[in-house]
Amino acid sequence: MTTLIDIAAEQKSAEVTDWAARIGWVVGLLLFIAFVYWLMRQGWKWRGSLQSDLPELLASPAAPGEAKLELTGRYHGSTTAGQWLDRIVAHGLGTRSRVELTLTDAGLDVARPGATDFFIPTAQLREARLDKGIAGKVLAEGGLLVVTWAHGDKLIDSGFRADHAAEHTAWVESINSMINTTEGTAR
Repeated sequence: MTTLIDIAAEQKSAEVTDWAARIGWVVGLLLFIAFVYWLMRQGWKWRGSLQSDLPELLASPAAPGEAKLELTGRYHGSTTAGQWLDRIVAHGLGTRSRVELTLTDAGLDVARPGATDFFIPTAQLREARLDKGIAGKVLAEGGLLVVTWAHGDKLIDSGFRADHAAEHTAWVESINSMINTTEGTAR
């Protein structure tokens, strides 16, 4: 008579995993993901080469003057003015980063730790406004400070988000006031 222990000892369990097939699928998936990232990088580089006619960004002047306003927050990117999805990647303008903005009589100083800093002279500022999106980043209505400026023969929109969004209105008023004052003295 066979006991329960003898029956259990005689039965073999089926193979649970086909390791060769599983490893093949994992390697294939990893190769596919790497290929997609490579294609994205190539697209970014291609966009940069298309925008190579954009002049180098200006550095901050040695003595920009007394700060009117200062802001810390996020730089969300730059686009061709009026085309919120046409990201500009040349000269590091497409790189999102932390930002420290300083507005002086000389212009707007954009300091970005870990990315290229740049300076926008007052004469190149065109407009400041509150908006809801830029270059794939969409926020609540009025949640983004967008500064339009001229660089070479191109108008650029740059999007910033302050750590304290209530600061945006003061920035819009100050920048637009500076632009109107500059235009008034130029006439």
